[in-house]
Amino acid sequence: MTATAEHGTLLRIARKAQGMTLEEAAQRTRIPARTLDALESGEWERAGAGVFVRGQLRSYGRLLGVDTSSWMEQAPAVEPPKLVSHQRTPMAQRFADEIGRKLVYVVITLTIAIPVWLMATRSPVTALPGETASLEMPKNAVPATTQPAASVQTAQAQPATQPQQAVAMASMAPVPGQAGVPATALSIRFDGQSWMQAYAPDGSVIEKGLVKGGESRSFASGQLGRITLGNASQVHVEHAGQAVDLAPYIRSDVARFAVSSDGTPGAVSN
Repeated sequence: MTATAEHGTLLRIARKAQGMTLEEAAQRTRIPARTLDALESGEWERAGAGVFVRGQLRSYGRLLGVDTSSWMEQAPAVEPPKLVSHQRTPMAQRFADEIGRKLVYVVITLTIAIPVWLMATRSPVTALPGETASLEMPKNAVPATTQPAASVQTAQAQPATQPQQAVAMASMAPVPGQAGVPATALSIRFDGQSWMQAYAPDGSVIEKGLVKGGESRSFASGQLGRITLGNASQVHVEHAGQAVDLAPYIRSDVARFAVSSDGTPGAVSN
């Protein structure tokens, strides 16, 4: 899937999560429905020039609450028309240019060939016997012995072993139990891209926006009041470790349900 197609899918999921039709979105943004359909289909080149596509993405993203600022570079760029020169070059100038190129070629060739010729004709340098003999190791030379130094290092390393063993024994001591963490009442796993709106019991927003596939969310008892999940067929919900059947709460691939104080899902009260 291309980047534009992925962005278009996110726009469609966000629109459906808000229960909005394509025609309603077109009226509210004053953008033709066919243009919005092109944006959601990832075929942005059908929406017009790049400068218009960027403006349409900003307006549509503002309506749906989607940040589209990082998508601008995918908009089709407007290439300036190529300029073709039809000016005729005078005959004398063309002749001078051709001669100049040939002279440059000759100079480069001579610059490379002359040093190579000089190196090839130079006589090799013969090494003196005395210089070669000075590099040989004397037969009676005795190699230096490093064994005493190694024994000193071993003797120094042995006392340091005992503190390290003491640290290792201390690290194996039992650690006091940590303070209890609130148990998870409701967990959500997203197998595909989705749109989530999570509200606390007092109506305040906990989280609202797009969620990528592979992510998950967990909520403690009393934390959630109600929740909306777009692209519900790609979402799995568990309560107290048991899978929750979302079928009673799904409409147009959007799940809406209330959450009790212990995390039990239920119908949304009107």
